[in-house]
Amino acid sequence: MKKLLILLIAGVLFAVEAYQQQNISVPESLLQASDSKEKISADNRDLKRAYEAKQSNLQVQGSGVVVKVLRDDLKGSRHQKFILQVGPGLTVLIAHNIDLAPRIDGLKKGDAVEFNGEYEWNSRGGVIHWTHKDPRGYHVSGWLKHDARSYQ
Repeated sequence: MKKLLILLIAGVLFAVEAYQQQNISVPESLLQASDSKEKISADNRDLKRAYEAKQSNLQVQGSGVVVKVLRDDLKGSRHQKFILQVGPGLTVLIAHNIDLAPRIDGLKKGDAVEFNGEYEWNSRGGVIHWTHKDPRGYHVSGWLKHDARSYQ
């Protein structure tokens, strides 16, 4: 329950920040709570540093708010794709392999998502992938969490 509250607070803060900086419409239900901005900053600190340093191949963990759900990429390995607001002015593309992990059904704009995956830098904020278990066991396992459910 505590984790869910933290996620909700994180979602609210990111959504409000996104709305103020990018005119992204935020569902009214997300504007009901706010509290711990320090916790959110700490969650995504490594990600922010990696973006600023243009680093790639870095395992990161954090949270964000969905600002756009994209069409699934069905060419080659299939991926569910969506954009997360992870801090003021910083978004990342999540590329979640749905051949190796369950798809997050019902994902929508404004939803809070936690992640653990590999970060790849690009000028638009970067991509987080490897949000699943490696079937061969060579790569660090990643995951996504949405509505108290883990996707790995």
